[in-house]
Amino acid sequence: MDRERLAEECRRIGLSLDDGQLDALERFEEALYREGAVRNLTRVPREECWVRHFLDSMLIHSRVPEGAEALDIGCGPGFPCVPLAIARPDSSWVGLDSSGKMIGFLARHRPANVKPVCDRAETWGVRERFGLVTGRAVAPLAVQLELSAPACAVGGIVVPMRTASDLGAIRDCPCGELGLELAEVWETELAPSGAARVFPVYRKVAATPRRYPRSWAEIRRRPIGS
Repeated sequence: MDRERLAEECRRIGLSLDDGQLDALERFEEALYREGAVRNLTRVPREECWVRHFLDSMLIHSRVPEGAEALDIGCGPGFPCVPLAIARPDSSWVGLDSSGKMIGFLARHRPANVKPVCDRAETWGVRERFGLVTGRAVAPLAVQLELSAPACAVGGIVVPMRTASDLGAIRDCPCGELGLELAEVWETELAPSGAARVFPVYRKVAATPRRYPRSWAEIRRRPIGS
């Protein structure tokens, strides 16, 4: 891991990481690529991990409420929940993924403020609990919102991690059906790669109707607004 460049880029986005936090990220990277050599945990080359996994995950740190109880849907081996949990030790996280391989890895290498759960978002059944729900491009935006909204507490926020190609979907998605209201669309850049990142921030203004989330087959066949 390029510790100095990661620390510098984190300072640029308003995060100050101490040596202990950088050590924790370094240990996580080592485990990810050691076990990934036989378990296929990530396709990102190791030399790009600090940018495409760690820094990319931490871009939304300013939208993580102080002391937040947060949910990362489709976390894979731990992104964005692990870097955010390390960078923001005031927060607590549930990393949710349907892959036993991914959750098994996360369970062995998680920070103390990350709880791994192996389940599908549409069948998990936890509702109206989390102050923040996020996930890195889990599925098409409408699908991600339907999976995310039920678990978000009224007054909390849903912040999908998206790209510029989703701007039309952000504009057109009828998020009100899920009890959500679009509060802002925050655009930034993943330096030093220059890749554009888009983060729509949805406020949970009403309880999500019990009919959501639907079965995976129905969600995929007829996303909300289609």
